[in-house]
Amino acid sequence: MNSTLLKRLSALAVVAFVAMGPLALFVGSAQAAYKATPYQTSRKNAGTPNSDVVKTDANGVVIQYGNSAITYSSPSPSLAKLGQALYLQNCASCHGNEANGIPANGTSGAFPNLVGLGPATIDFWIESGRMPAANPRSIQALRRYPRLSHDQALAVTAWVNSLSPSYPGIPSPNLAIANVSDGAALFALNCAACHTIEGDGDALASGTYAPSLRHVPAFQVAEAIRTGPGNMPRFTGNLSDYQVNDIVKFVTTQIQHPTNIGGFGLGGLGPVAEGFVGLALGVGLLALIGFWVGERH
Repeated sequence: MNSTLLKRLSALAVVAFVAMGPLALFVGSAQAAYKATPYQTSRKNAGTPNSDVVKTDANGVVIQYGNSAITYSSPSPSLAKLGQALYLQNCASCHGNEANGIPANGTSGAFPNLVGLGPATIDFWIESGRMPAANPRSIQALRRYPRLSHDQALAVTAWVNSLSPSYPGIPSPNLAIANVSDGAALFALNCAACHTIEGDGDALASGTYAPSLRHVPAFQVAEAIRTGPGNMPRFTGNLSDYQVNDIVKFVTTQIQHPTNIGGFGLGGLGPVAEGFVGLALGVGLLALIGFWVGERH
């Protein structure tokens, strides 16, 4: 190898080192920043008390927080005594008397530990009718008519949360300021892959599915987004309260009450299924007319 080639290779090596230096520093600083920032907890107005408005009780415990898009609240501690009685009647056989997931004479970890999950999680499972479970051994709890009333659900939630106050609180979306168009785009990006673009739900894996979003009240849609029930991911730091509010608006209007400009919506099954139904009915009707005309002649 001659000296000219060696000089050229040396020059290229120097250029590469100078070019890669800043890139390495950038990657290193980005990784350090990622590690220094807890995932889904530090972003403002993202479902945690790091919000525009925070209210505490006399003991400094956060009882309400939020902003103009969503307000999060904890049930009144005065409901805790009633909640404990309701819990022992309806939940303790599986989750244990202390809500730690250990039933009497049971094994640790046999059922979910409810302590520290936050009011929104407890309230969602009870008010959606999934708990108390019809079949505790089923792979996925079914949405049913709730066994407990709204006030009873709040009472149970208040008692469980009193064991270890946590977040998120029960959300109250302010749909009056929400943007449906932005909600549609956010839904398509974050939700439609599982729930389908029509919100009818779909199968996921063996024995599991993404449920339909029809007939779900606004606060439960927000609870699901913030808590990630079952197989659903938990959207906290990646969606602001304003974005969640937009999604809730889209779900509770365009999905639950669609405007079928073209006529019959046929359940929002999609263009292929709807086209097949239209073709079958159309061709069938034309065939009947043809037979009727043929019979007359």
